[in-house]
Amino acid sequence: MTVRTLVLLRHAKADNPFGMADADRPLTERGLRDARAAGRWLAQQALPELVLCSPARRTRQTWQAVAEQLPAQAVPQVRYEPTIYQGGVTEVLTLLRQISDDVTRVLVVGHNPTLSYLAFTLSEGTHSPARLDSDGLRTSTLAVHEFTGTWPDCGPGTAALAAVHTARAELTG
Repeated sequence: MTVRTLVLLRHAKADNPFGMADADRPLTERGLRDARAAGRWLAQQALPELVLCSPARRTRQTWQAVAEQLPAQAVPQVRYEPTIYQGGVTEVLTLLRQISDDVTRVLVVGHNPTLSYLAFTLSEGTHSPARLDSDGLRTSTLAVHEFTGTWPDCGPGTAALAAVHTARAELTG
């Protein structure tokens, strides 16, 4: 059986300008720096083959900042999936279960509360070496899940939490 890696990344810190539609909210400067830090960490830990990203502006900007930090030869296929923005855990699991069998490492860039609920759901009852904060995924946090099997096998209690990292950029000056 094949070991699969699923990395959940909550978007980086976003601005919330008055009157702006939620889907159009941009990242703050801190958010951009933290997203780049997440990319540096991801480049060392779990390079994805496929990225499933919410089409919201803040998630697209998060992914773009992450991608800038990945090796040029390791740029994955990216799919912008409205379900990640509009749906919940069930809908995201449905997307994951449809992934091609030849893909072993997937990154999902999305939002809370869905990603936190998904992380808790996947790892519930597993012997996970890592633990989530009781608040779930903070901005720019990556939750790395691993399981053995096929993508249709991915579900509640099937994917141990192998690592958790909250990316924060170092401020200089």
